[in-house]
Formats: sequence, C-alpha cells, structure tokens
Amino acid sequence: MKFKVIFNTTGIILKYASFIFIFPILFAIFYSEYSSILPFLLTGILSYISGALFCLNDAEEKDLDTISRANAFVVVLSSWGVFGLICTVPFLFFGLSPINAFFESISGVSTTGATIISDFSLYPKTFFIYRSLLQWFGGMGIIVFFVAVLPKFAVAGRQMFFAESPNPTEEKITPRIRYTASWLWSIYILLTLVEIACLRMNGMNLYDSLCASFSTISAGGFSNYSESLIGMDDKIVWIIGLFTFLSGVNFLVTYKVLIKGKIKELFKNEEFKTYLCIVLLFSLCIALILTYEGNYGFMEAIKNAFFETTATITSCGFASADYTKFPFRAQVLLFVLMFIGASAISASGGIKITRWIYIFKYIKRELSKIAHPSAIIPIKIEQSTVNSDVGQQIIVFMMFFFGFFALSAIIVSFIEQDVIIAVTGSISTISNTGPAFSELLGPLGSFDTLHPVTKLIFAFNMLIGRLEIMPFLVIFNPDLWTKK
Repeated sequence: MKFKVIFNTTGIILKYASFIFIFPILFAIFYSEYSSILPFLLTGILSYISGALFCLNDAEEKDLDTISRANAFVVVLSSWGVFGLICTVPFLFFGLSPINAFFESISGVSTTGATIISDFSLYPKTFFIYRSLLQWFGGMGIIVFFVAVLPKFAVAGRQMFFAESPNPTEEKITPRIRYTASWLWSIYILLTLVEIACLRMNGMNLYDSLCASFSTISAGGFSNYSESLIGMDDKIVWIIGLFTFLSGVNFLVTYKVLIKGKIKELFKNEEFKTYLCIVLLFSLCIALILTYEGNYGFMEAIKNAFFETTATITSCGFASADYTKFPFRAQVLLFVLMFIGASAISASGGIKITRWIYIFKYIKRELSKIAHPSAIIPIKIEQSTVNSDVGQQIIVFMMFFFGFFALSAIIVSFIEQDVIIAVTGSISTISNTGPAFSELLGPLGSFDTLHPVTKLIFAFNMLIGRLEIMPFLVIFNPDLWTKK
C-alpha cells in the first residue's frame, strides 16, 4: 500500500473540502443568524489544517498518477470517513451529543436521510441548510467533485472516479475522466437549479426550496420539517416526486438526452426502461391497494403511491404520507423497493438495477447451460459484454450486501429486542433510504432513542452502503498491506 500517496491524496481533498463550509456561513449571514457562523468557520479551519497535516510527506505528484485501483479504493474510504468526522463538528456546536452528531453527519454525507432530530424548532435555518448541503455534496460524490475541479487528479482521477461510482460497464461520456466528472456535476447543478425555480414558481419560499432541492437531487431526503412533505400542496409534492425520479436516472443517460439531444437513448437504455417499468408497476399496485384497502381517494392514492415508490427506490427519505399507516401489502411493496435501488451513476443508493439485470441474466444463462453444457453465452448489458471479472465482482457485492444486512439485523435485534426495528432499520441504512417502517423509525419518527451501539452500527451501514461495500472490503485484502 502506498501510504504516502493515500495520505497525500486524502489531505488534498480535505484541504479543498474546507471551502465547502463557506456556504453555510454565507447562509448564516443572509438569514442574520450570526451565532451560527462560528461552528462552520472553525470546522473549515479544522478541515484545512487536517488536510495540511495529511500532506506532510514527501509524496510526489508522479506517484499520484500511478495510483492503483486498490489504493484508490482506500483513498475513497479514508476521504469519506475523515470528511464524515469533520462534518460532525458543527453539530456538536448545536448541542448534539458526539454519537448523535456523528450519526447525523454520516447520514448527511451518505445521503441516507435518517435523523436523530425530533424537535425541529430547536435549531436555526442555517442548521437545516447545512444538513441539506451535506447531502447535496455527497449525492454526486466528493471524489467526483474534486476530480472535476482539481487538475492534479487528471490521471489518478480515473481510478478514484470508478472506485467511488462503480458501474459494471465503466462507461464515460468523454475521453478524459475529468471532463466526464465536470459534465456530471454540471448536470447535477442544472437539475438542482431547475427544481429550485420550479418550487419557487409554485409558491415555495427560497429557504424551503433550497432545502428541498438539495435533498431531492441528492436522493437524500433530509427535510427541514418534522413531517417531511406531509400536508404540502399537491403541486409541490408532484414536482419533488418528479425530480426524485430524475435523481435515480443514470446521469450518463441524462447527459445524452439533455446535452446531446439523444431522446431515443431513453428507450434504448435497458436500465432506464427497467427503472421506469418498476416505478410505474409498483406505483399502480400501491395506488390500487391504497384505494381499495386504505380508503384513499384515487388521485390522492396515485400521488402518494408514485411519490413513495420513487422516494423508496431512489433511497430518498422524503415522505408525502405516513407510510407506516399504509395497508400491510403496500408496506411490503415499499420494503421490496429498498432492496432494488435505482440506476448506476445516479444519486440513488441500494444495490442498483444494473446489478439486478446482470444477476437475472446470469441465472438465465446458467439455466440454459444445463440443457446446453458446451454453449458459450456471453452476458451483455447495454450492448456491451460484461467481463467475467466484473460479473464476479457483482456477485461478490450482492453476497456481502445481504451478508452485512443480515449481520446488522441480527446484532440490532439483540440490542433493541425489536425485529421490525432491526430488519427495516438495517436495510434502510445500508441502502441509504433513511426512514424505516416501525413507528419509531418511520417518516415521523427519529433514531434518537436507539441504543448508542445501534446508532454506530447504522452509521457504519450508511457509509459502506454509500461506498457500495467494495472500498471497505479491499482493506481486508492481505496483499494490499504487503505490496509497495
């Protein structure tokens, strides 16, 4: 392992990440909440100093250019872990305990949206803007952001880009990965601005529009209200629901449609078609259940079914209704969506549809080979043959995803002595969905009353879920620690 390069790269990211804390300071000034300036000013300074200390080695820039895929995974893991710790500091100034502050920070940067906040009236506007900003920066990825803006990551950026945003086909939209990262962030910013404008034009004030848009496009779901979107105007709910759906679309596809004007790409893309069909099918089924079993009016059922379907499959934690009060069958369908996830290279958490497509094609191939043992049947996704090594990585990912989920659920069951909290809390955190299905952890609930150990387990779930497990597994490879 190239420790010098890893420390140096992590330090560079932390130094530049310190400038992120300028944004909540500006909001504090704008809203005349001057007492909120100090927490973010000190955190920004701490981030810069920490980064400078990480860079106190003799690593050369040429060493950075030769970073391996395994070392890139470690850089991603260390950067997110340290950044999550740094982002904990402001929450301490607002009275949160160290564990609660860490939980809220990791929930923010991982775009999970699970919260320990129960009384929202205790905190200023800047506090909620900061939570939403954490999700916004985490949604596209802090590594992708710095690959886009820092020239020194021009070469090493490729390894870090795909380490943070894994995709079975490793598709990119420009020959240079830095330009790909720049385009992805440009589209991300554009969607955010368009949503802010749409919400403003439909009567939402600037503060609410910013919080909602930052949390929507990132598929995070942190709300500045204790009841999330429950009770808001139908137009607002539909707008946020639409942009939530867009946050789950592969941004490379969005680029081809918005920038290149290739509208037909939507109907050629296997992942998008699958995503759209799942959303429509589950929305229809849940709407029918709400209409005939939940005493909802048809249009109200359609609205809530579509919103909760998109919010769950994209791992966005917003809620237009208290779905813990939905009929049991509707809750089961939403629970299933937590295991699916939306598109690769999107803001969504979870397993991702591309991996499920591969698994189903893999099973189909193996069944075919029972009848035709000598047949050579390649597996293709988006007209590209999936390399056998990549296929094995997908299978390993699935095994560890369900393994971590099961282990987390078992441990939390012993701690909390509540199977519903353990099972739904575990999948909601590892899939970065946020709210779970018990009344305690639902959209109107809070994770605050959980045991401190449970909070740490769930925070760990959020982090490995956002990084899609592989960076965490790499550090357990003995070869990584012996090779130079």
